[in-house]
Amino acid sequence: MSEVPPGGEDSRSGEELGHADAQPDDTYTLYHRGLDLLGRGSAAAAAQLLERACAAEPQSRSILEALARAQFDTRQYAAAAGSFQRIVDASPSDDYAQFGLGLALARTGDHSAAAEHLALAAAMRPDLRHYTEALRSVRATLRARNLGTGDNT
Repeated sequence: MSEVPPGGEDSRSGEELGHADAQPDDTYTLYHRGLDLLGRGSAAAAAQLLERACAAEPQSRSILEALARAQFDTRQYAAAAGSFQRIVDASPSDDYAQFGLGLALARTGDHSAAAEHLALAAAMRPDLRHYTEALRSVRATLRARNLGTGDNT
């Protein structure tokens, strides 16, 4: 099971997901096949399909979120952080994107930035325990590193 919980489903039709260079049904099919593969634990195969869907429809938040989850699950943490960052840039109040970005940044070793995004996610959704647990973990890592360097701030 991945550390990043599943995101929301997109209920838009194939026409709404379409792009001039791709058939609407193709993009829609790629997205749903990618979600299915991701749900079945085949993140690498999902990432390939979702990258194609994202190329056809780069502004789709749902496709980008699914791609970010697949990237995270395949340990492409920098790529996942980039994908989640694009969502955060477009919608700063997206708690799930803030959470995913925080987790991905933590995995790349940027715990300070991770703590900021996880704190935002936890503030937006204090009812989600996994948000606050991830924040506690990153803050504990920061404290341990600061103690090791003699910086007690």
